Amino acid sequence: MTDHRTARPATARPSVARTGYLLAAVAFAVCMAGTTLPTPLYGLYQEKIGFSELTVTVVFAVYAFGVIGVLLLAGNVSDTVGRRPVLLCGLGFAACSAVVFLAADDVPLLLAGRLLSGFSAGLFTGTGTAYVLELAPPEQRARAGFVATAANMGGLGCGPLLSGLLAEYAPAPLVLPFVVHLALVAASFALLLLLPETVAGARPLRTARPHRPSLPPEVRRVFVPAAIAAFAGFSLLGLFTSVSPAFLTGALGVHNLAAIGLVVFTAFFASTLGQLLVPRLGTARAIPLGCLVLIAGLALLSASLAWTVLAPLVLSALVGGAGQGMGLRGAVGEIAAASPAEHRGGALSALFVVAYFGISIPVIGVGLLTGPVGLAHAGLVFAACMALLAAASGAYLLRQAGTPA
Repeated sequence: MTDHRTARPATARPSVARTGYLLAAVAFAVCMAGTTLPTPLYGLYQEKIGFSELTVTVVFAVYAFGVIGVLLLAGNVSDTVGRRPVLLCGLGFAACSAVVFLAADDVPLLLAGRLLSGFSAGLFTGTGTAYVLELAPPEQRARAGFVATAANMGGLGCGPLLSGLLAEYAPAPLVLPFVVHLALVAASFALLLLLPETVAGARPLRTARPHRPSLPPEVRRVFVPAAIAAFAGFSLLGLFTSVSPAFLTGALGVHNLAAIGLVVFTAFFASTLGQLLVPRLGTARAIPLGCLVLIAGLALLSASLAWTVLAPLVLSALVGGAGQGMGLRGAVGEIAAASPAEHRGGALSALFVVAYFGISIPVIGVGLLTGPVGLAHAGLVFAACMALLAAASGAYLLRQAGTPA
């Protein structure tokens, strides 16, 4: 029996009540790892199937559009049917994606695998964040905000690291990573079954109806600056996960798949570290400061592209990832704090809709420009555009901070 909208049931075991949010975060990380698992493997798929760099960006963007579609149609469904059924469906899509990748021998199957992966991420992104926050004991709520965003970013980073290591040093590089992920998904499914529901009076899953994410009036003032920061930060991560493997291999001569996975992992790991700074800064200050650090990361990325040097690329992953992490945790914290419990899932889903537009649109632009001007110059155009956006975002956020409520 529950006594308010997000209370844990009284029947929950004490150990689950204390650590349930950590178990939910593990399942969150496993799901998100599956979405970036193919990142170091695109070169192998190109050799096996044969397709251009533009196709790589389209395959990647299909994932982002899958996320956006789910967030737009079902972003707030968990506010009515409960968090756990939605997350279990997300794991189901993750498993289906892995199975499709195991059978992938042409571009349509790659697109289908990425679309299913996008569905899984779309179901987990806002709902998983809300679930981790709600499962945490009151004294752990601040820590739970970090755990939720760290599970998101850490999971995204672990995907390419895991697949890169397995593809480089184990047999069957296009098979074993997805078999391992299927096993992790099964374990995560079992974990979620142990956890209580946090939405009181949740209705049966069959009653779910598509609804666009809604923003209650309390959230609207903080949403715009938070969403702008999320868009700029996710655009950098989109570049690292979609086209940086091709740059590493083609321009820098890095052919070790584990090393490629490690470079991509670095950006997400730095994002997690950047989130650790937010409690000291405060969520409101973390967002514009994150934009400033992100601009520094984009400058380092431009240096690597212009001079064809590896070191600035790695530094770009560290610095830009840290800026993205600061902005993301600040954005999630601001929106979660401003949202009523019954609208929290929908509000967070709306934030990630904007963030995933940041992943998809600039990456497609890079893919379109790669043919006429080359990958390096396309990346430079991207870096310049995103730096301008981040600068405008930071200026807007600072102006908002100086405006009385």
